[in-house]
This record gives sequence, C-alpha cells and structure tokens, in this order.
Amino acid sequence: MTSSLPLVLAGPVLRRLEPQRLAIWLVATQPLQPEFALDGVEHSAKVTCQVITIGQHAFIHLLDIHVAQPLPCNQTLGYDLRINGQGIADWAPHMLYPGETRPHFVLRDRLDHLLHGSCRKPHHPAADGLLCADRLLQQCQHPEQRPAVLLMTGDQVYADDVAGPMLRAIHVLIERLGLFDEQLDGAVVADSAALYRHPASYYHRADLLPAQERNDSLRERFFGGKRKPIFSSSNADNHLVTFAEVMAMYLLVWSPEPWRLVNLDMPAGLTDERQARYRQEVPLIEAFADNLGQVARVMAHLPCLMIFDDHDITDDWNLSAQWEETAYGHPFSRRIIGNALLGYLLCQAWGNDPDGCGPLVERCQALTGAPLASQAQDELIGELLRFQGWQFSLPSNPPLLVLDTRTRRWRSETSLAKPSGLLDWEALSELQQALLDHPSAIIVSPAPIFGVKLIETVQKVFSWMGYPLLVDAENWMAHRGAAQVILNIFRHSRTPGHYVVLSGDVHYSFVYEVLIRHRQRSPHLWQITSSGIKNEFPRRLLDVLDRLNRWLYSPRSPLNWFTKRREMEVVPRTPSGSKAGERLWNGAGLGQVFFDEQGRPARVFQLDADGRDVTEFVGPE
Repeated sequence: MTSSLPLVLAGPVLRRLEPQRLAIWLVATQPLQPEFALDGVEHSAKVTCQVITIGQHAFIHLLDIHVAQPLPCNQTLGYDLRINGQGIADWAPHMLYPGETRPHFVLRDRLDHLLHGSCRKPHHPAADGLLCADRLLQQCQHPEQRPAVLLMTGDQVYADDVAGPMLRAIHVLIERLGLFDEQLDGAVVADSAALYRHPASYYHRADLLPAQERNDSLRERFFGGKRKPIFSSSNADNHLVTFAEVMAMYLLVWSPEPWRLVNLDMPAGLTDERQARYRQEVPLIEAFADNLGQVARVMAHLPCLMIFDDHDITDDWNLSAQWEETAYGHPFSRRIIGNALLGYLLCQAWGNDPDGCGPLVERCQALTGAPLASQAQDELIGELLRFQGWQFSLPSNPPLLVLDTRTRRWRSETSLAKPSGLLDWEALSELQQALLDHPSAIIVSPAPIFGVKLIETVQKVFSWMGYPLLVDAENWMAHRGAAQVILNIFRHSRTPGHYVVLSGDVHYSFVYEVLIRHRQRSPHLWQITSSGIKNEFPRRLLDVLDRLNRWLYSPRSPLNWFTKRREMEVVPRTPSGSKAGERLWNGAGLGQVFFDEQGRPARVFQLDADGRDVTEFVGPE
C-alpha cells in the first residue's frame, strides 16, 4: 500500500516569515529531511526539521530555517525543498504558477497590503474565497504589489459542522494513512475503531453519548443540530471526535493530494432521508476538492498566519462559565475539545509561533503509538487547556497583534449562564502594554470589537432571557468589564493614534471608522470585518437587520445612549454599488486592505469568491 501513497500529503505551507527566520509546514507519508534552497541569494541557513508522527504513514514537519544575514525585502525570492533529489516541481507541480519552475515569496518591509478573512466551510455552496488570493497573485507583476501576509482570522476548519461525504473521506483517509486509533472514555463506544463502524457514526453522533439525563446538555451542545432561529442553524450531528478525524480534516481542506486516496462511496446503513442528504452534499464536497490545487498554491506563496475561533474546536466554545463546567466536566466532551485543540496546535499554532508552542509540540512525541496512550493524551489535553500562549504578535511596521479571544475569557461574576468577556483582565492588561507608545497598530480580533448594534442588542436580550447559546451571544459588548477595559485602552493617551481592528466570524463584511466624541486629538480607529471565506449570512435576514439597524441606530437616535459605545462616534463606510444605503456586504470572499505610511487603511476592498466583483468600502457617508 505504501508504494501507492504520495510522498508529500500537504504543503509546503509558508507560515511565519521574517528576514532571518522562515517557518514552513508540510505533511508527508514518511519522515523527511528536506534540503532548503533559495534562489539568487547568498545565505548561510541553519535548517531544523522537527517531525511529529500521527500515523503509520503520516508525519507532520515544521522546517525552522535560520539565516545568518537578513534576507532582502521587497524582492521575489524563489525557494525549493529537495527530497530524495527531487524538487517541488517534481513532487508538487500544482504548487507552481504558469511559467514558473519554483514557488516564491516576498518579504515586505512594511505591512502596507494584506489579505484577511474567516469562516471556510467546505460544504457551503458558495465558491472558495481563497481563490481570490490565487487570482491576485497571478496578476501581480512586481514584488511590491504582493500582499505582505494572508491572515486567516478564525474557523479555518469546521470540526463541528461536517458533511457526510467529507466524513466519509476522513474515514477512508484514516485507514489509508494508518492514523492512530485512541480509546474513548465516557462514550458508548470504547475506541475510535468502534466509533467509525458504529451505525450512529454518520448523522447520529448524539447517540454515542451515554444515555443519561445529566448528559442532555452535552448532547445538545456537541451533537444536537440545535436550531438558532435568529441568525443561523448548526448541524453538529457529524461532529469530529477523534484526533485522527481532526488531522484528516486538516489534510483534506488544505491539499488536493489526500483526495487521490479517498472515495465518496455512501456508507452502509443510512436511512432513506440520510441517503438523500448525502447525495445532495456530494457535489458540494467534490466542487470544494476540485479547487484545492489553487488553494495549496496560495499557501505556498504567501505567508499564512492563523488564529482559532469556535468552529475550529466546537460551536459556542467557552461561551459562558456554565458551558465550560458542562463541557470539561465529562471525559468524552473534554476529549472532543482537546483533540480539536491538539490539531490546532500542530496545524496552525506551531507555525504562528514556533518558540512559544515548542514545549507543547515536544510533548506530542509521547502520543506516538497505536492506539494512543490514553493517559498521556489526557495529560497533554490538560496542558493545552491551561496554556495561555495562543496569542502572538509580529514586530512588523505597523506591529500586528493577534488576540486569543477564546481561552482567556472573563467569566461573568453575576451568573454562570451569562456570556463571558472575550478577554480577561490580565489578557487586556497585556494588550495595553503591547500597544504603548506605538504610533499605529493592527489588531486581529476574531469577533468584531465594534459590531452591528441591532444584532448585539438582540443577543443581549436573549442572554437576559437565559438563552445566549441560541444566538451566539459572543461580542465584546456582551460583558460589561471586558467592554469597559477595551474601550479604555483605546482612550489611553500612550496607546496608538491609529488602530485597525481586523475581524471575521459574523458571515458578513463591513467597515466602521470610530472616533472618541468631544476629543480634538482623538485616536482614530477602523473596524474592518471580512467574513466568510466560504460561508454567508442568510441574505434576506441580513437585509432586514441592516435596514432596521440604520433606522433604530441613526446618528440622532436616542437608542445610541443605551449602548456601551455611546462615547464613540461610529461612522460606517458604504460598499460601492450598494442600494438604499446598505452598510453590510454579504457574500463569500476575501478582504483586502492597503495601508498608508502612518498605518491607516487607505483603501479597503472585499474580493468576491466567484471572481466577478471587487467591492470597495467608501466613506464616510
């Protein structure tokens, strides 16, 4: 069987790139020691390749490349990874643009141009927004036209919302690669092999929780397919459970190579209704897989930085203290969360911050084996859940600070059921210290700091009624303490005069300019939200909410004085071509921002995933 496996399953993916240090991620079917080569540059490079084994034929590699002399900025740098005498052109020709013999990257001396977006769900019918980046790179004639970075600001994978055909591909890939099995404590099934064979494995995973009344909340939160009547519906009945499922999912969403090893034959035992659903989902997954060569090409040419949001792990992750008590209080749900977080560590966080994540990655060596050692796995998951270093920053110009708004939460002090603040006091204090005395800064917050007031009000009402889970009541203004502190940081006299907040999460895009009222030399803020990469908000519902928001929260509306941002003047930018003053752009795509020398957003665009439209946010109105 090994002879039919490709040598490289995924990658190379460019991760954190700096003038004297490069991080490159890939997954292979055997442990490798690639030879790194850089075109046209005299350099002395020290290459460290760390390998983590996740299966009999699956090995994650991170190449950590240190260069003695800084590499040149604003210059196209061709690179290669030679394996057994062959280069990328031989073992991954889909990575190359027409007429090129090697992939290449550009180190920018300033963050003057970037791409950003979130929420990439494989079975959503919209086109893939990452294709926008591929088209853009083909159009760039000069290195200074290239974006400095691709920022993926949450929900790079949907571990909690998986189509049946995708789950089928995951299971076939697990078998082909021999991804490690594991024991499952607290579930109806004893281990991962029994899970994959169980009749409830497809579309009925709620049935795999112990049939006890006290587990009703677990069933609802992890596998219930609970409907959210205000904003969206969630289909969690194929929720990923095992570490092997999570790792197979990452391979299948980032690379075309694993798709050569799988088939989408319908699993046995599905009811007529489930068979019909499976057939409907097959063309969506096939269309997604067809474009992965272009997606992989983008990730081999642009440095990619990422941060999790909830769907990377599970819907409503850490929404409230009550949620945390329920989820972490049961061994099965704790394992589900921990396995997704372990996948995030190895596939996302490691490349963001190789030094900060290094000790955790070293611990992953203890997981090598089939089946995985259950005690060692649980101990590692405990460390992951306690870890407080998921946030990271770049010493760029302007500085880039990426926030962990999921694990360092400010729990409600009045009710365990109320939404937690997105950052606790300590994390907010660290943010303020990091911002001091910088003239400008770019902050990545997965959830918008300045959101749509009407939607936040609806979320507040549902939270007050005791149903925050129904509406994903996760916004910065939902927790009084966190809201006051983040707004005070923006008012501080030594924090930057120009802030740009990049966000996603909400499945629509918008741009706000924000000033502090009655201050002549006020800090100037911009909230720039791009979402989703491959997801959309219900179109008619968003049109209604946008219209109501304009009526109810117009500049002269007295309702503004009941919001926590009443001392802020929020001025929306309008999408070009909008009708009747719409402020929200709805559609799959990717955000594009150009910055001036002062770190201010000079132009903001939303690139449409299907390649037809480019929307500019213009303003003020």
